[in-house]
Amino acid sequence: MASQCRWGILGAANIARKNWKAIRLAENATLTAVASREPARAKEWIDANQIECPFPTAPAAVTYDELLKSPDVDAVYIPLPTGVRREWVVKAARAGKHVLCEKPCGPDAGELRAMLDACKANNVQFMDGVMFMHGKRLPLLRRTIDDGETVGQLRRIATQFTFAAGDDFLKNNIRVSTALEPLGALGDLGWYNLRFSLFVMKYQMPAKVSGRLLTEHQGVPLEFSGELFWDGGVSAAFYCSFNTELQQWAHVSGTKGSIAVQDFVLPYYGCEAAFVADRPVFNVQGTRYHWESHPKRFAVTEYSDGAPDAQETNMVRTFSGLVLGGTPDPTWGEIALKTQVVMDTCLASARQGGATLACPSV
Repeated sequence: MASQCRWGILGAANIARKNWKAIRLAENATLTAVASREPARAKEWIDANQIECPFPTAPAAVTYDELLKSPDVDAVYIPLPTGVRREWVVKAARAGKHVLCEKPCGPDAGELRAMLDACKANNVQFMDGVMFMHGKRLPLLRRTIDDGETVGQLRRIATQFTFAAGDDFLKNNIRVSTALEPLGALGDLGWYNLRFSLFVMKYQMPAKVSGRLLTEHQGVPLEFSGELFWDGGVSAAFYCSFNTELQQWAHVSGTKGSIAVQDFVLPYYGCEAAFVADRPVFNVQGTRYHWESHPKRFAVTEYSDGAPDAQETNMVRTFSGLVLGGTPDPTWGEIALKTQVVMDTCLASARQGGATLACPSV
């Protein structure tokens, strides 16, 4: 069995710079090619990254079709815009290349199902690029939610992921393009909100959802809020926006306490990824009304980015291991599809004025 998964990057996008470094740091991965519609642009992009984070042998600069035909590429990372992604995921799968796909995976669940069908038919791995799924903090969070004491019976999940984009972004960035990124902030940011809520619920689909399109630009969501409702009484709220300053927090509440994660998507810079549990006490004695906090901090040792144990490196390491093992894990595609279906239903609700809609099962 080969010791390294040979990667290609299909599209010289800015986000791909982070995964360039992740591939370099993962001991079971290497980068052999980068594709652009114009190889000269790919060469320029490669040269810039080689200066900061060099591979022993610089990746080749090629066209999209050349990358997919290359015998030196086992897996492709596809950061191409959502509006054109299906074509290239399907082509990659048919070429026998395993696919790490940026999120949102598609404009709708129908397109994602076509991608997953192509990957299944050609026995290749599919995974979306949600890096926090691969951090060491998530298993600790799972154990803490499930311990029966810290949170108790789960009741409520709330998340927010936002940044204030500015006027230039709204004029020029593809994330507000109807053709290229039709889901806007809902796809770019809300995907993480929904994924976190599904993770907390062990990927059980909500029974009903509602959504509100708070601000839009030529039909592209700039600001969105939603509610998810599960059988048994658990609910979740989320808010994502290109108009509100940077926040990325999650809060999980239950009958005994709560957990707060201040940086659930991208951990704050440093050597730990942490969260805080609290079980406040309201102590009334005569005229004294004391609201007491009793926080407990949980943390794992993990550098936030650009390190061998960072979540993006772990993502590449996990994906490469699946490729080298020769047996694709369909769970990753199933999780992506559940995220997409919930997102689609939230958007359909918003288009109907916030109506509460039944969420299809997956």
